[in-house]
Amino acid sequence: MDIEENIRNWLMEEDSLLEKKFDENSDFHYVIEFPKENIMDVVKPRGKDCIIVACATQVAQEHLNLMISSTPENRREFILDLQFGINSFLVDFDLNINQDLLQQFVVTDTIFEDGLTKNEFIKTLKRVFKAKLHCIFLIDKKFGKISPKVNVSNENDMFI
Repeated sequence: MDIEENIRNWLMEEDSLLEKKFDENSDFHYVIEFPKENIMDVVKPRGKDCIIVACATQVAQEHLNLMISSTPENRREFILDLQFGINSFLVDFDLNINQDLLQQFVVTDTIFEDGLTKNEFIKTLKRVFKAKLHCIFLIDKKFGKISPKVNVSNENDMFI
């Protein structure tokens, strides 16, 4: 079996596969739901011997409003805590910050072909998701929770 077939089978076994996207820069690109109601991407970049698992999340306007109403010192402390916290998950990340306000964050991890097993693949999906959760929990801890009546969209599809 080839790598794509393995990945597709594992995603189908976990009931996580949503769609295959056309991406000229990749050998394959799957949009997945892992766990339920969380969108992630699994990509094999063209000509590379690895799989990238990625989760991009847009910060909800309600959370941005809470950040805006906080002090600049509190926002800077939050960004530093966020960087330290995500780093502890041993994942890669990109924070889109504008005027000390976190706008969006992308968490990624890479599995090289020689280490690709179902066990390692699922562990990587979990690690990327847990790093995303850490970001959300830290926003709530630092700035307060948004009203549960607010419908926060799951706009976290990433395009590589």
